[in-house]
Amino acid sequence: MSSGRFLLKLLGGTDAGHLRRWVNLWPPFLGMGIRVKHIASDMKSIDVEMKLRWWNANYVGTQFGGSLFAMTDPFYMLMLMGNLGREYIVWDKAATIRYRKPGRGTVRAEFRLSDAQIDDVREKLQTLSKYEPVFTVEVKDEQGTVIAEVEKVLHIRRKEERTKDAPSRAETKE
Repeated sequence: MSSGRFLLKLLGGTDAGHLRRWVNLWPPFLGMGIRVKHIASDMKSIDVEMKLRWWNANYVGTQFGGSLFAMTDPFYMLMLMGNLGREYIVWDKAATIRYRKPGRGTVRAEFRLSDAQIDDVREKLQTLSKYEPVFTVEVKDEQGTVIAEVEKVLHIRRKEERTKDAPSRAETKE
């Protein structure tokens, strides 16, 4: 099985459409009106949008900043998990958002992961115990104007190989 299919299998699906439906039904996204519009079968591109609704608007009638931040949350982590495979641990570590303009309608974010970025992670982890790359995504309005920029810091490391003689976590807690 290709590493890009690992996450799909983990979630019980066989294709990116299944993962897209699963993520769209995730309660935080469902409640904020965040919709995943596309997930590439190789998990290297994901497109997300959010329409402005009364329930995700702030007190001045524009997109609520927390929802803009949330629409960028798990995707680089999921994309790297899917492409690196089971021998790696991937976590979101930190994120920052810089608001550029108010969001007054439908907003979109496009997440892209290149082969070079994936190769860079694998290469770095040949000599480092952990790697914390930074990914940037722009949230744009319907005219293509950037309304927010989000930087995501991920924590990535190889899973430790456990030998036959190494104690399990349960054994070390006793």
